[in-house]
Amino acid sequence: MITPFQALACPLDGGPLRRHGTSWRCDAGHCFDLAAQGYTNLLPVQQKRSRDPGDSKEMVAARRRYLNAGFYQPIAALVSRTVLANLPAGRAAACLDAGCGEGYYLRELAAAGDGQRLALLGLDISKWAVLAAAKQDKRPNWVVGSNAKLPVLPATLDRVLCMFGFPVYAEFARVLRPGGELLQVDAGPDHLRELREIIYPTLKPERAAEPLSPAGFSVLPAESLRYTVTLGGAEQIGDLLTMTPHLYRASAEGRAKAAALTALSLTVDVRLTRFRREAE
Repeated sequence: MITPFQALACPLDGGPLRRHGTSWRCDAGHCFDLAAQGYTNLLPVQQKRSRDPGDSKEMVAARRRYLNAGFYQPIAALVSRTVLANLPAGRAAACLDAGCGEGYYLRELAAAGDGQRLALLGLDISKWAVLAAAKQDKRPNWVVGSNAKLPVLPATLDRVLCMFGFPVYAEFARVLRPGGELLQVDAGPDHLRELREIIYPTLKPERAAEPLSPAGFSVLPAESLRYTVTLGGAEQIGDLLTMTPHLYRASAEGRAKAAALTALSLTVDVRLTRFRREAE
């Protein structure tokens, strides 16, 4: 059962936000309206680095099509299974997807967690991503915000997800309860290798480094996942390229080579690293 997420914090003063009708308000009087589409913008203009930060509308649409086609469903299943293991009993477990994109992994978690009480929050700096997430599923709370200053009260979360994103360990440590876990998914050395071999002249050798323990965390056993997918058609290949940083890193010649493909077999290679929040 998905329950409302109640641990939002004012991005201006850090105080608790409380829901009043179609807005969130703190004791200092700051007010943030709930958009008609079902999300809240908690990214003040002074915290923006550009006028329209994060993924563009086109990148979000491409990611939505690609993920909804199921190519990363095994990743979502692994993450959901790990999140749901050993959750606290007697209350709703609070989980944040920090950099949620268009919400795919939280939707999969909500489906997998049927029967468990979960309070889910999806946060992304891209308003287009949060808008797409809110349109697809009303069960989690969706907010526009920044990992650099999470609009979440201290020590209120049981799980934080960072999926191919930009971890801000100090903030993750602040919002996790002691014993809570950070689940970080990163690309492995062979992730999308076949695509990278097409769009780049040469590939840089990648070294597999053991994860260091960030301040406030202890490292738990990691897990790797590797499998093959086949993309059929230029649209799916184009969506994959559009939704990744490779779109901007590849040369015009490399992008042209990818655009000429009609099918592509790809290696998916990811690593799930877990960190436990230590007691102070």
